[in-house]
Amino acid sequence: MRENWRIKVSVVAGVSALAFSALMAAPAVADEAASSLQEVQMPADVKIVEGLAPVAGADAPSLEPEADAPFSAAAAAAAAKAAPAANTCLGSTAAYGSKGCFQHNGDIVWAGDTQKDGMSAAVGVYTDYGRAAEVCINKLGVNTWATCNKDYRETGNVRLRVFRYDGDTGKFYQPENWSGWIPVDGKY
Repeated sequence: MRENWRIKVSVVAGVSALAFSALMAAPAVADEAASSLQEVQMPADVKIVEGLAPVAGADAPSLEPEADAPFSAAAAAAAAKAAPAANTCLGSTAAYGSKGCFQHNGDIVWAGDTQKDGMSAAVGVYTDYGRAAEVCINKLGVNTWATCNKDYRETGNVRLRVFRYDGDTGKFYQPENWSGWIPVDGKY
């Protein structure tokens, strides 16, 4: 009897510790309010580019949070084999107040501002072939997209990093999120 009690207490303590550590270690999700933004140190050689409003009639990505679709292995395999449409936004990544993605046709970086907090959305772009990192800033306001048109090596990959930017101070802030590597030519 005493042995069963110890086992039960050990299990409850372990589950409680695991739940607490998961709660404390989880990063802020796309639209969770950030309790306190933390400054991100950026290398001095990072180029900051102010994004432009999308061309009139451009097929802009959605600023709405993506719904969790049921996962199907067959659907995932078919999607991986299919070539993306020319205007498809790949590597969609979001963090508090910011959303970003990469359009392989034209090498366009999209930066979406989803939070009215006086800051701008920022999307950093990193390559796997040594090109200097750049950050596309959306200063157009909440619920808008800005684009930065780039020219990346077609045989390379890019990775996106979304976070917030305070134009008054020139500082970047977390929470942030990274995409996986995205092929510049759009062919996974």
